[in-house]
Order: sequence, then structure tokens, then C-alpha cells
Amino acid sequence: MEDKQNLTEDLEKVKKFSKAISDIKQEIRKDVVGQEEIVDSVITAIIAGGNVLLEGVPGVGKTRLVRSFSKALSLPFSRIQFTPDLMPSDVTGTNVIEKDAEGKMNTIFRRGPIFANLILADEINRATPKTQSAMLEVMQEHNVTVGDTTYKMQEPFFVLATENPIEQDGTYPLPEAQMDRFMFKLIMKFPSVEELADIVNMTQITMAENATAVVDGPTILEMRELAKHVPVIDEVLSYTMNLVANTHPEVESSPEAAKKYVRYGASPRAAQNLITCAKVRALMNGNYNVSYEDIDVLAYPVLRHRIKINYNAVNDHLGVDDVISLLLKQTKKNSK
Repeated sequence: MEDKQNLTEDLEKVKKFSKAISDIKQEIRKDVVGQEEIVDSVITAIIAGGNVLLEGVPGVGKTRLVRSFSKALSLPFSRIQFTPDLMPSDVTGTNVIEKDAEGKMNTIFRRGPIFANLILADEINRATPKTQSAMLEVMQEHNVTVGDTTYKMQEPFFVLATENPIEQDGTYPLPEAQMDRFMFKLIMKFPSVEELADIVNMTQITMAENATAVVDGPTILEMRELAKHVPVIDEVLSYTMNLVANTHPEVESSPEAAKKYVRYGASPRAAQNLITCAKVRALMNGNYNVSYEDIDVLAYPVLRHRIKINYNAVNDHLGVDDVISLLLKQTKKNSK
């Protein structure tokens, strides 16, 4: 009887989770045309507690996307435009000396723009490595350390960083350690002709975002907590671990695709992200268990910035996603 009651409660929680996701998507559609995969992935990352690296040409709506999420989730938003002259203190904040009402000089901490729930780090690769490094701690630990004091970020905390794939003059490639801090790397494609017409018609009326709040921070944290308890059967867990291990060409049991096309494999953080995000995706689709499909779909955004292909792949006209497809295919074959 107790098991039946627990099952009923779990099903109700899943329905409530799916309803919240549906409401969020409905609000985002008021401001963002198309880009369904991007929207789903950003929602997944926010709930899972990760960060997203978004690659796309200028003008495809990256800033609008984050602003719309800020309104739908009722969370404070901050935009940081990264430039070569941006200093770490411009991001995190700095200690300043101020005179109080009694005329005494006191040192106080002025918070930088990083102190918000949703951060748009626009063109992050335009900043120098020193400034980029200011993002490392806050993205991984959700802390900011200035001097001897550590400041805790308010949860949920999410960074969406953008890169322009076309103009690379004066940019500083992100180091591997920082790339690994991103849960997903997403590619924001140029809209179709029909979507382009919808965008123009939408922005002729108003450039402001129309989304309204449907959830809040505490609700997102409740959803995150629920996702942690989604079960993963041993077979799916083993498949996921094998997939990540198969990205390493130096491992003897790696498939042919890895040994031929991969220079460097994914880190253990990739395996953690795959399972964490798969649990969220399962709930988004109304399921209370992780499936092979969840892992297969998420493999691309989780792995595409974590594995480095070699000259053989380039010579055979294969991109990173093509190599991931081969690794998925060979991992499935070896798992049977």
C-alpha cells in the first residue's frame, strides 16, 4: 500500500515538472522563433545546474533568449560584454574605500555584474585569458573570491557564454579547463525563411520581451532536487560510461573511430553531465527513468566541445558531430 502511494506521489511530481516545462516553453515562444533544440537544452542546463556555451552568428537572438528566460523564470539577469580591455574586477567586483555618515573610511565590496542568477557572457573569447580565468571559479563552484573573502552566488546560477564563429581576429581561444566547465556547447543556426519572416513581424511590434513569470528560483531548485532522484538502470549507466571511455584513442578497447579520428577524449565531467542532464530530460518528457535515447540525444551537446578531432577527420571531411555519431554507433554495437 505504501509503495503504491509513493508511486502515485512520484507520478504527480513528474506531471507537475512536465507542466512547468511546458509553461516555460510557452512563454519563451513569445520572444524566440524556432530554435526548439536550443530552448530545450538551455532549460535542461538551468535545471541541472550547468552552464552553456552558445555559438552563433550575430543577430540570431542570443541576448533575447536569455532575457526571455530571465522573465519566464523570474530571475535577475546580467549581461557582460567581453572585450580585450575588460579586467577581472570588472566581472567579479572589487573592494573600494568609502566614507560613512560619521566620516570614517571603510572598505566595502562593490559587487560586479556576475552577481545575478542568469548571466549572459557575450563574446567571452574576446577577453584576455586573465579575465576569462575570473569565470572559472564562479562557473564551477558558484563562488567568487575577492581578496580573502569568498562570496556565494545565489541559486539557481547559470552562465550562457557566446562565441562568434566567423570573426576570430583579436580573440583568445578558451582554455580546455574552461571549456570543460560548460555543460553544453550549442550551435544556434540561422533561421529559415519562414522563421525569419516571423522574427521580422514580431520585432516590428516591439523589441521588448513579452514573456511573463511562470516559475521562480525556489521552484527551479525543487525541480533540480526531483531530477537527482530519477533512477538510472545499470545497463544505461554502463552504456554511458563506455561511450565516454570510447572517446579516448589511447584506451586499448576504444573503437576504431576514436583511434582514427580523435586526438583527445572527454573528461570524467562529461560522464557526470550526461547522467545529470539525462535525468532532467527524462522528466521533461514525462518519464521517471533515464533511457538510451536520452543519452544519445545529449551526447552531442555534452561531447562536442570536450573531444578534439585530428587531421584524419578533417581530411575525411568529418566534423565533431560526425565523429560523435560514429562513436555512438560503435558503442551501441559493442554493448550488444
